[in-house]
Amino acid sequence: MSSKNKPLNADKTTDITNNSSSPDSIKEWSNKSVVTEFILLGLSSSQELQLFLFFIFSVFYGAAVLGNILIILTVITDSRLHSPMYFLLSNLSFIDVCQATFATPKMIADFLSSHKTISFQGCMSQIFFLHVFGGSEMVLLVAMAYDRYIAICKPLHYMTIMSRKVCAVLVGLSWAIGILHSASHLVFTVNLPFCGPNKVDNFFCDLPLVIKLACLDTYILEILVLTNSGLLSLICFLLLLISYTIILATVHRQASGGTSKALSTLSAHVTVVILFFGPLIFIYIWPFESFPIDKFISVFFTVFTPFLNPMIYTLRNKDVKEAMRKLRNRHVGSKLDF
Repeated sequence: MSSKNKPLNADKTTDITNNSSSPDSIKEWSNKSVVTEFILLGLSSSQELQLFLFFIFSVFYGAAVLGNILIILTVITDSRLHSPMYFLLSNLSFIDVCQATFATPKMIADFLSSHKTISFQGCMSQIFFLHVFGGSEMVLLVAMAYDRYIAICKPLHYMTIMSRKVCAVLVGLSWAIGILHSASHLVFTVNLPFCGPNKVDNFFCDLPLVIKLACLDTYILEILVLTNSGLLSLICFLLLLISYTIILATVHRQASGGTSKALSTLSAHVTVVILFFGPLIFIYIWPFESFPIDKFISVFFTVFTPFLNPMIYTLRNKDVKEAMRKLRNRHVGSKLDF
């Protein structure tokens, strides 16, 4: 869920660097932290390009937030969409709103500023929310795959298995795992000593970049971070792969009239999974290397994925499009009557 660009300024004093990254070492140097803010280098140093990016990302951010909010309102107001699949979809839209908001508004504002800084507390908050929303979305995608598996492979028991209680548990579990995943990163990051270098080569505080700025040997911590994130990503991806393989095999064997609708719904889910996990696979193939594309991957996660998800689900789902049309006509008609 994080890119791994190398900081431009990573000089550390020799006596500190030679220390281990054990908890005792971290506590020993934590009172030597003097960094109160970090400098975000952003996406570009060109003033003209930053102005262009300001307008571009403002449009994408606004479209992502409005699109996902529209899906949430549509699911809430249309009784025909009060089903487990759309309940999970509305929760995915809520996570996408959060994912788009934790860093993008500051990035947009920083395009108009020559000095891009963030406080230490703000930096830690960005790290926390990034992993909460990213981890929660991964688990929720697995829950949505499980929902489609039950609907297609066990249709007669669908409403019994996917009860309201089960749906609430699945959503609660996704948030719990996301919070636990993020807290496991943050618990040691906040106690790291930062005593000099404070330039983050990205538009938000990315965990691997911030860890590299600490004034001690962080190799073990970097391994722990990559193992934690990589393990969660791998487990979720394998569960999704198994689920969709079984579903596709079942759909292939069926010859009913609902097969095309099932394939249409399933293709939307698979597309979202590919868009979400594709960049992750690239990240973990070269976990310790830095590439220019890393910043694009960060933008993709925080801006483009939340923007694309509502488009994918609405353009491929007749029920959602019809519900949105009715919602629009209802409000437009009420205004005309007024």
